[in-house]
Amino acid sequence: MPLFLPRLIRRFTGRVSWSVPVFLIVFVFLTSWPLMWLAEAPGAAIAQPENYWWWFLITAATVGYGDFFPVTLGGHLVGGYVVVGGIATLTALFARLSAAMEKARGRRMLGSVTLELSGHVVVLGYAPGRTERIIDEVAADTDRAVVLGSWDEVDRHPMLDRPVEFVRGNLTDEGVLRRACVDRAQSVLIDARDDNEALAVLVTVHHLTGAAHVVVALRDMERAAHMRYVHAGVSCVQWDHPRMLTEELLDPGITQVYTDLMTHGGGNTYSVKLPESLGKTDFGRCQVALGRRHDATVLAMDSGAELLVSPPWGTPVPPGTVLYYVARQRLSPEQVAGAVSAG
Repeated sequence: MPLFLPRLIRRFTGRVSWSVPVFLIVFVFLTSWPLMWLAEAPGAAIAQPENYWWWFLITAATVGYGDFFPVTLGGHLVGGYVVVGGIATLTALFARLSAAMEKARGRRMLGSVTLELSGHVVVLGYAPGRTERIIDEVAADTDRAVVLGSWDEVDRHPMLDRPVEFVRGNLTDEGVLRRACVDRAQSVLIDARDDNEALAVLVTVHHLTGAAHVVVALRDMERAAHMRYVHAGVSCVQWDHPRMLTEELLDPGITQVYTDLMTHGGGNTYSVKLPESLGKTDFGRCQVALGRRHDATVLAMDSGAELLVSPPWGTPVPPGTVLYYVARQRLSPEQVAGAVSAG
């Protein structure tokens, strides 16, 4: 009979619900106990209340420790009934679990899930190839969770091979962004299809969060002023520099550093070739000497063999090496050599 119970219940309900395995196991327990009590000898240990539940549990689970067992033919038949009922219950339970897992996987693939995250990175907007590159760079630099939000035109999760959560819908809708937990994100990248769309998404993002670092990818950098009307602290980066987008997303303010380095009037970047008379030294000594004497910071060196950016301080610096440094003004080779020689 237990074999027909799932089919019978599905006929009335149309699907297997969580109540099916519960109903099965309760039904088999309540019917098998009186039958076992009638089949076994009066006072049999297996039919006692304190023992039967234990025997029923391990028998229905097809484990069977053998501490209690029926001895009569009728008892054996009841035992077989319990085993079949247990198998039917487990089958219904696993079917329900499988359906639940498949439903959850389907909702995740379609981007209809509501996430429970905080302190994560959100990327709003999807462009094939470009977004994969950005997210791979983010994942390589941080262990924070990453959420991809896309418009409805992306009909399913485009990055199932990566540990990325997916939310799909109108990215200017507050409800969609809340499903991506934008209000609890550490940083948000708006990588929209055009600058007008980016502005619209920024309005909603700013409405939800004031704490997250927001980065906007722009085609026209003159639109940055419009973005800052909405959110004074937003960082705007040229759309065709995905690596810089990633750096600004993870290290807020770094694009401003780049901008300052490339803008005349602040600390500028220069190069100088060390004279042959200086003799051998190392990168650390050059760094300390120029820092103390001229408030300069050495960024890189080129000994002729290769360019090394921020090498270890013990790296040898032979005569004729070109140093690249940041300072208020250009230094002559004699000034650099004098500072390094003096230590």
